[in-house]
Amino acid sequence: MKLKIVIKVAMHCPKCRTKAFQIVASANGVTSVGLEGEEKDKVIVIGDGVDPVKLVNCLRKKVGKSDIITLAEAK
Repeated sequence: MKLKIVIKVAMHCPKCRTKAFQIVASANGVTSVGLEGEEKDKVIVIGDGVDPVKLVNCLRKKVGKSDIITLAEAK
């Protein structure tokens, strides 16, 4: 089952945005990654078998404040 996960990440500079992108893209099961929102502070992750809790914990450690906004089945 493919999941669509929207995570709000505190990204203050382009370097933070790149780091968050690399972390999410390297996670197991991720098929696509994108940015959303007015300030490009929401990361959209689509994948099969992705663990959202582990992903958010890793982002918190490496980038900063991160929260899961939505978790739904991808269409």
